[in-house]
Amino acid sequence: MLVITRRDFFKKTGATAVAFGILKEQIAGLKALAAPLGLPIGSQTYPHRQRVGEDFPALLRDMKALGIEAIELCSPSYGANDFGKLADGQATRRILDDNGMKALSCHFGMNVLRNELQQQIDWALDLGMIQMATATMSGRTVNGMTTEDEVKRAAAEYNKIAEGAKRNGMQQILHNEGFENSRLEDGRLTYPVLLQYLDPNLVKMQFQMSSMPTVGNPITYFTNHPGRFASAHLQGVNAAAGMRAVSAPTLPVESTEPAGRGGRGGRGGRGGGGLSLGEDSVDWPAVFEAAKIGGMQSFFVEQNWDLTVKSVEYLKTLS
Repeated sequence: MLVITRRDFFKKTGATAVAFGILKEQIAGLKALAAPLGLPIGSQTYPHRQRVGEDFPALLRDMKALGIEAIELCSPSYGANDFGKLADGQATRRILDDNGMKALSCHFGMNVLRNELQQQIDWALDLGMIQMATATMSGRTVNGMTTEDEVKRAAAEYNKIAEGAKRNGMQQILHNEGFENSRLEDGRLTYPVLLQYLDPNLVKMQFQMSSMPTVGNPITYFTNHPGRFASAHLQGVNAAAGMRAVSAPTLPVESTEPAGRGGRGGRGGRGGGGLSLGEDSVDWPAVFEAAKIGGMQSFFVEQNWDLTVKSVEYLKTLS
């Protein structure tokens, strides 16, 4: 009997429609233990990256015990001491299967999406994934502002990447950090403008709930853009505080700080704030109701371990 892997199947057929059948099949198998939207409770693994490197199977067992049925990984390029240890896709898939866990999605840096797209797709297919994401397109900003031309350029590049993913049966999704949460020079939010230039047939969105104070109400986005939001990262948010005021542009004042004392670089803010879901002021039932319109197919708690425990317990009450 001829045995064909999912990766080889998509290379031979290019049948993207089948990918959505696999998506439904993967998620349907987890519905018995589902929470909101009839979807499995998921967790982003970036806040737990140290444990990914130290003992990935133990982390999966602990997540399973909480009621987490699906995870979102980060690509091996994120770090040799953590996600780099998952570079053997087939071996990692066996670990997932042995612990009853599905890896539905993964975050990839723009550098590898630009330069090693097929290699990253093949790795994702080995793990049984159906979504590929990036935290940010890393478009150019100056003092938190960008231009519409830069938004067009970044969207065109990401649309092209998404074409490659679609040919292989993958859904490309876009998270929002940094560039996506910036503003244009005329004061408009970049995020809704970006939605105009991203091809809805190629790119779906992954809404970062902790960005509410910056980009606005997710209910508005889900309702105004049906079918565009395939995923979300969940964090507790003090929604009662409203959106942050827009800061006045800074002027080039000579610095009085000693050289070398700049702001911290890196990914910033990932892993959530200090509130769990249910302890915050977000109307989560209303958010999940609107997410039906948005087309949500997965969601992942992205918080430290203590907050993840509390947030998962809250999500179970919404089933």
